[in-house]
Order: sequence, then structure tokens, then C-alpha cells
Amino acid sequence: MRIGEFTDSFIPIVDGVGRVVLAYSEHLGRRGNELSVIAPMDDTGYRGNYPFELIDFISTDLPAGFEWKAGVPYIDSHYRARIRSVPFDIVHSHSPFVTGFEALRIATKLDIPLVSTFHSKYYDDFLKLTHSEAVSKIGVKTIIDYYDQCDEVWAVSSSTAEVLESYGYKGTITVMENGSDLLPPDKQGNPSELKAIYDIPDLPTLLFVGQMNWKKNILLILEAVAKLKQEGLTCELILVGMGPDENEIRRKVDELGLNENTKIPGHVEDISVLDGFYRLADIFVFPSIYDNAPMVVREAARAGTPPILARESSAAEIVEDGVNGRLCENDVDDLARVIREMLADPKALEAMGEKARTTIPKPWDTIIDKVEARYRYLIDNHSVHKNPIEKARDYLKDISPLFSSMFNEED
Repeated sequence: MRIGEFTDSFIPIVDGVGRVVLAYSEHLGRRGNELSVIAPMDDTGYRGNYPFELIDFISTDLPAGFEWKAGVPYIDSHYRARIRSVPFDIVHSHSPFVTGFEALRIATKLDIPLVSTFHSKYYDDFLKLTHSEAVSKIGVKTIIDYYDQCDEVWAVSSSTAEVLESYGYKGTITVMENGSDLLPPDKQGNPSELKAIYDIPDLPTLLFVGQMNWKKNILLILEAVAKLKQEGLTCELILVGMGPDENEIRRKVDELGLNENTKIPGHVEDISVLDGFYRLADIFVFPSIYDNAPMVVREAARAGTPPILARESSAAEIVEDGVNGRLCENDVDDLARVIREMLADPKALEAMGEKARTTIPKPWDTIIDKVEARYRYLIDNHSVHKNPIEKARDYLKDISPLFSSMFNEED
């Protein structure tokens, strides 16, 4: 199959969506498929040894609050020349924004199926950026209009599908989970080396990995750790990642008196280093209400580190409380209580980590088997199940004169 994976975030930005696309592309490419990733241009460094082609387009930074880049693919003449040369059989969008619309354009032009995966709680993003519920609702309506043009819509978990339905999507949603592979020995991190490099003491260690963004509920973690310290339980806290609120987070760490036992290594690209952080931690603390099916929880579990997730969050779907992780209320006192209980019984904590390792991660090969089979089905049955081409064209023409000019060109 000739497959196009379209994403607004990709390496070296190693957020969850970017890593999902990377895993799809590596596994599908190694199975003999012709795989192209379409993404905004970034400093990706040396791209050798990847079993896929990267077709990027000129991009620019987005406003504060977004890590990603964006652009208008179709005005990049070099990109246009490259994308015209690829006779895709199917395209898969991982964003309902810039690259999503480009995937829709390609699917319409080539008369091929378009799959789109719903990854994130976009309403929350809109609200944080605009501070307007009315504007955020309009943004969500635009997203639903986009998904209505797709041949098939996927969600990364059942609870994620429910979020999309709560936005107003009425179509069928296929749940296609994310995977997480055990790392080969040469990619597994060395906790002892990291302890020496970052001067990490022999204390109970709590780890968070993700965007340095308040929407990840980082304030809850900081206040819970401060509460534990006041009660006489000092923990080492490691916050790995980058993001728009990093400076504010650092100020809050200082304000709460946590500087001495808090490390913020920043953005970690090397998967072996990230794995080392997972392995040295006693608990992976990720009480985010925002995230749907975070890759980092699976990666921590892969290293045998049990998570604490927020009860009734979308992320909590994979945890059985007290068995392969713990759940807490969205409350400082309750998070502190759960941390204290887990650290009080090292043997039970180790057993919980082992249970997390065997139950939470799913091999990517198993997931990609399903992905590949579904792609083939959609390709083989596109003439029966496809959306009307004119409907997609009319929709794009309506939202922007630029799209109208695209469809008026013969190339």
C-alpha cells in the first residue's frame, strides 16, 4: 500500500501524537508499505535509516500556547511538486487542522479513502487560547464539520470516542488503541547514570513526563508534593518536558519551597534517556484531566513504573485501581494520600509496577495488524463507502477562497 500519514507534529517534537505517527510509519514501512509522512518543516536533523519518506512544507511558529508549527502546504512549490508525484492509495490524518485539510484535499483529488484519528480535547485548547466559550464552541463545530468529510474516524480509546461524541459528532467511531513496545537492551536507559548526571538523591522519586503546561494538572502535583513535605515525607520530583508554562512552573516550584528536590531536565529527545527516567522513578504521576490516551503512561508502565491517574479522566480507562496503578480524585489531599500509601509498601508497589508492565502496554505489531487490515478494507471498498466528492469540494471552497483555487487547478 502507498500510505500518507498527515500530522501537525512530528520529530523532533516528541509529543504523543508525533510519536504515534512515528510508530505507525516505522512499523508500516518495515512491512513493505510505501509510507510518506506529511508534516510542517522543522529541524529534524539526519533522517537516515527511517523506513518512510518525510514530505514537509514551509512552516512558522504558532502563537504562545502551542508547541507545533503550521503553514499552508499548497503555497510551497517544492512541497507541491513532491506531493504530486506520490500516487497514494489511502491517507490518514492525525489532526483536523492544517495537515488534516491537506489530507482531505489529497483524498478528494485522488478519489481515495481518508481516515482521521481524534487524539486531543480540542475544546480545552481553544478555551485556553481564546478565553471564550463561544469561540471555542465555534472551533469545535469546525472540527466536527471536518470529521464529517472523512471516510472513517478513529479514536484512541472508548473514553476518547465519548469526548468526540460529546462535541456533537454523530458518525461511527472506530476505537484504534495506541501501542508501546519494549525497548531493545541498547535503547534501555541507565537510571544510575541519570542519577549521577542530574544529582538525584536516594529518595522516593516521582516522575511526570509531558508538556510543561498547566492544563496537564501539574499544579496539583506540585501542591501534593509540598503537602507531603510539610508532613515529613520528602520526595524527589522530576518534571520532564517543555511547554508554554515552564517559567511559571519553575516559579511555583520556588514559591512552594520545592527547589531542592525538584529537577526539570527540559525536552528529552533520546528515547533511551527518557526510558532511564521511567526506570529510576518509583511512581509515574500523571493526574491530567485533559489527556485522552497518553503515550507516556504506557511508556512508564513498559518500564515497570506504576501510574497515578485522575479518577474518571479519559486516561484512567487503562488502570484498575490498586492493581496496575492507582486513581485519585482531582484534589491535592487525595493525590498526597495516594502517593503516601503507595510509598508506604515497597513490595506492593513493586508488584503493582510489574502488573502495569504486563497489562498496560500493547505491542505496536498487534495494533498495526489491525491498522493495516482496516486500511486494506477501506481501499478495497472505497467505491461503495466513500463520501461524495463534491460534498468535500464544496465544503473546502466554502471555508476559504484559497481552497477554491486549489480545486480549480488541473495539476
